[in-house]
Amino acid sequence: MFSRVLSAAICGIQGLPIFVEADVSEGLPGFSMVGDLSAKVKEAQDRVMTAFRNSGIQLRPKRITVNLSPADIHKDGSSYDLPVALAILAAYQLLPMETLKGVLVAGELGLNGAVKGIKGALPIVQLAKKNGCHTCILPERNRTEGEMVSDIHIVGVSTLKEVLHYLQKGTIPGKIKKDVYNIEETEIPDFADIHGQSAVRRAAEIAAGGRHHFLMMGPPGAGKSLLAKCMPGILPSLTMEESLEVSSIYSVAGLLSSQQPLIRNRPFRAPHHTISPSALAGGGRIPRPGEISLAHKGVLFLDELAEFKRETIEILRQPMEERRVHISRVYGSYVFPADCMIVAATNFCKCGNFPNLEKCICSEAEIRRYQSRISRPILDRMDISVEAVRVDYDALICEKKSEDSKTIRKRVELAGQIQRERYRDTGYRYNADLDAAGIKKYCRTGEKEKKVLRDAYEKMDLTARACHKILKVARTIADMEQKEQIAEEHLYEAIGYRIFEQRQIWR
Repeated sequence: MFSRVLSAAICGIQGLPIFVEADVSEGLPGFSMVGDLSAKVKEAQDRVMTAFRNSGIQLRPKRITVNLSPADIHKDGSSYDLPVALAILAAYQLLPMETLKGVLVAGELGLNGAVKGIKGALPIVQLAKKNGCHTCILPERNRTEGEMVSDIHIVGVSTLKEVLHYLQKGTIPGKIKKDVYNIEETEIPDFADIHGQSAVRRAAEIAAGGRHHFLMMGPPGAGKSLLAKCMPGILPSLTMEESLEVSSIYSVAGLLSSQQPLIRNRPFRAPHHTISPSALAGGGRIPRPGEISLAHKGVLFLDELAEFKRETIEILRQPMEERRVHISRVYGSYVFPADCMIVAATNFCKCGNFPNLEKCICSEAEIRRYQSRISRPILDRMDISVEAVRVDYDALICEKKSEDSKTIRKRVELAGQIQRERYRDTGYRYNADLDAAGIKKYCRTGEKEKKVLRDAYEKMDLTARACHKILKVARTIADMEQKEQIAEEHLYEAIGYRIFEQRQIWR
């Protein structure tokens, strides 16, 4: 007897339909599984048969063949245990095939018949909805995660017996549905807590307004880290679509829980400088999202940028431009989204005191060697770079509150609204997304402005990319001031945010 159950595989953060086919026939008893399977998937036959026995399900010895189709997709993980078990029971005619129509199943089985949680439940449910399924059977641990997707019925099960009871009777005894929508939002530091640093605060606001990458350079204790932590607080709230997209990444990474099935705040990730390239960009035998993808739609903060390994920093070149990560493996290519703001902080030298020559103990050669740890291509990709100076004592103890995040966020949201209207029906969303064609169309300047940019290009030894960055930042400054045209003052301010070219740091 032949049967088929719909399940799913995860490729990047997308779900792919996998059909679990089972055939039971007379002959020499045995159990074989085919379909380009990893060792974890092949081990399912032992888990499934032991779970049957411990759940009180007796099967006559027959020849069992299970195929996971399509065969050209590599299958990995233990989420196929439950669909394999149901396909076998249906092939034995212990379960009507009609009950499995329009149902997607995923889950790991324990030897005692318990259904254990899996990674990637959210994209699996999104796939089920896309394929027209009316029900998705998941482990109870992943139920709240699945319920974030509307217009599809989610059934959370804890044991194999519960699955069979639901498919035969339509209910699960003793189950009480919990309210999962009352999710607390995490606290974010406020810009009002930052004393002084008016120039850096202004640069941060512009960076948020156009989603520009942002670098702060200065001595320790100047407030660079605190300002970076405040950045999510001035970004607009996630839309539901963005929230589901971010949550899908966290689901694949196994970072969602039943208490937090949906990411509602802008992500803020701050990896340590000892992080490996694969942990930052994503990787592994079966690739999983890295820190830059976990910061999708939020902020990736790289503190002490010059202390990161050179190869780790250089891996950011492509994601900073394309806002996604490509990973190639023998089994195929994977794409992870990485549309985040990169906010970085670093000192000018190893001791951290430069440019204060009275305190700095580094030689000129040591300063240049330290600064050269960040390559020019990476510095070139930073839209905004500013110096965070040491805060004087009077500003530090001043009781007058600085402008808070809520006030700044209103201006950022207004600039974002202007950009959304301008780029409607285009492939752009924010000024930072503009390519050469977009810059030519949306960042037009007059003769005076062109002369300003030409002078900067020649005197500061700018690259073509740096010129484009200046124009995009100037476009954002104009949007912040609700001006249609880019003016001279906008360009002068944008040029002022190229501190590493002014100081010729890469030389």
